[in-house]
Amino acid sequence: MAQNKNALIRYKAIDKCLQNRYRQWTLEDLMDACSDALFEYEGKENPVSKRTTQLDIQLMRSEKLGYNAPIVVYDKKYYKYDDDDYSITDIPLTETDINVLTETVSMLKQFKDFSLFSDVSDILQRLEDKIYAEKSHTRPVIYLDKNENLKGLHFLDTLYQAIVKKVVLVITYRSFTSTVENKFIFTPFILKEFNNRWFLVGRKIRARNITNLALDRIIAIDFDFRTPYIDEDFDAEVFYKNVVGITVNQGMPTQKVELWIDCHNAPYVLTKPFHPSQVLEQQNDDGSVVVSLHVKRNYELERLLIGFGEGLKVLAPHDLKRRIKKKLEDALKGYEEAIAAPLCEGEREQG
Repeated sequence: MAQNKNALIRYKAIDKCLQNRYRQWTLEDLMDACSDALFEYEGKENPVSKRTTQLDIQLMRSEKLGYNAPIVVYDKKYYKYDDDDYSITDIPLTETDINVLTETVSMLKQFKDFSLFSDVSDILQRLEDKIYAEKSHTRPVIYLDKNENLKGLHFLDTLYQAIVKKVVLVITYRSFTSTVENKFIFTPFILKEFNNRWFLVGRKIRARNITNLALDRIIAIDFDFRTPYIDEDFDAEVFYKNVVGITVNQGMPTQKVELWIDCHNAPYVLTKPFHPSQVLEQQNDDGSVVVSLHVKRNYELERLLIGFGEGLKVLAPHDLKRRIKKKLEDALKGYEEAIAAPLCEGEREQG
């Protein structure tokens, strides 16, 4: 990275020299200008060789950097720009540049809730202005899922800063299963996004297990500077290795889960596996397949399997098969009761 930055400093130094039409520039003059620019940047002597300056000029002339600088030699010793108005800092964007920048800006703006991106917000604004000036406004072709109305997003930056600075939190929280608020001391480890929702992962004080808190269920956050932050060197890659989603049942062993997938859903499951451990066990003549996963069972896995409806059957383990069957039966019972119930006024009108 330092070498790349030094090269850019040299290119800008050469560019600044060649824009000055009121004096003549020899190769030695350009070498000295590059050396002075590096000294100003690094605060130490860093002489630039003749060979390096020659290579810089060659690169600036080429298409490799996108400059195509019109550098010419006259009187066999002096360098100048053949175009008086040329500068490497004022190169028009190509069609490809504009498309790439448009999508990059759109994606970066998805993370506006974090303060670490606030430092580049003005850069993004300038990029948008430049893109607009170069090309009429077009709709982006890349869209990221993001629920702007999701509660708790305003906590993202506070939590991020607490994790980075290793500060213990006092969190007021109300889970979906509770009707009352609960306040507790919490050591934050990481922020994790799953299924378009954000979660804070960490440990309650004196608790054995690591837990996750949905940001949309957090009521309030305060800092506890008296309680020491216990740095456990938490490894998210290891912790979530054997699960689908966010919930880790830490006392549960990893199990082999076998699934039958019908011919309509098989291509989807094979190209977008449920989990990195997925293995194709059997390919049937009718296009259906049998796959296996090695995972810890949790709520997210069950919800994923149920979502495939009649297109998926759990083959093993037996207790998971029985549990999914029970959930589907309860769902069917609910539909049967709804169908048997008298039609409401709105449904009669539609009928």
